[in-house]
Amino acid sequence: MIDLLATLFITPLTCDRSLGMLLALPLCLSISLVYKTTKCRTLQELPVAVLVSWLTILTGMAVVGVVLLVLYRLVA
Repeated sequence: MIDLLATLFITPLTCDRSLGMLLALPLCLSISLVYKTTKCRTLQELPVAVLVSWLTILTGMAVVGVVLLVLYRLVA
């Protein structure tokens, strides 16, 4: 079992670009959940706060990606 886990660090799994983008969704959701759990006073306001924060993170990442793509196209 340890050998199997060790091989994952030596030879990482390969994934294409679309899978990498999809893996960003749960990562951003977990970051948003942990951050908003520390900030919200009651559990009733947690789901809405997490959803808003998650969408804000994803929108910000998309805007940064589009801006970098436009700059790359202009310079290259």
